[in-house]
Amino acid sequence: MKITLKIWRQDSPKSKGKLETFHLDGVEDDMSFLEMLDMLNEQLATEGKRTVEFDHDCREGICGQCSLVINGQAHGHESHYTTCQTHMRSFKDGQTIFIEPFRAKAFPVIRDLKVDRSSMDRIIQAGGYISAFTGMAPEANSIPIHHNISESAFDSAACIGCGACIATCKNSSAALFMSAKVAHLAKLPQGQVERKERIAWMVNAHDEEGFGSCTHTGACAMVCPQEVELLDIARMNYEYNRALCSTN
Repeated sequence: MKITLKIWRQDSPKSKGKLETFHLDGVEDDMSFLEMLDMLNEQLATEGKRTVEFDHDCREGICGQCSLVINGQAHGHESHYTTCQTHMRSFKDGQTIFIEPFRAKAFPVIRDLKVDRSSMDRIIQAGGYISAFTGMAPEANSIPIHHNISESAFDSAACIGCGACIATCKNSSAALFMSAKVAHLAKLPQGQVERKERIAWMVNAHDEEGFGSCTHTGACAMVCPQEVELLDIARMNYEYNRALCSTN
């Protein structure tokens, strides 16, 4: 397979970036998208040119590091996939592929396709910890939790923090990401002690980092690899209003 790549190149956060064109021949259908980029970098290294920088880690759709905008869509055109789960068989021979970094005020470009997403970490840090007994493990049935509640909490906790929802949102809002972090603890007994403070701390951190407001268009949920539901945003709004009412 022959493909043409138009890749965003930027030397540093403050330098001006541009799209550069590369040509690859011999791309195999079973290659993952990241393996294709590895192939490109091997070619560039052989030619004595600077390789393309991009984030990756597990390459199994778990860590959320492989965040790229492919042909204008976060993680590419396949529904609810991460970039590393996208394979070259979903592209056509001779196709031109545009590859850019995630775009958001809170995601400054470090170099090429690599962005700084530590703002998401600071939102989680702002939520603090839960108050829990740290001695011996409690008996499994000492805190009875209905199956539906535990499953719902697990679905929210499945968010991998990739940032696709933010890169897709027209306002660069982190509402879906933050709501998943808020909701999974709000649904469980272990998260009740700091429940009111947690939501206030996280919302304040979200706004301070420069993320935009949610207008509930739903584009974020369309690209989420873990299919976090918009219902979590409704839960987050409820938790925030509940916290405000209890302090007034």
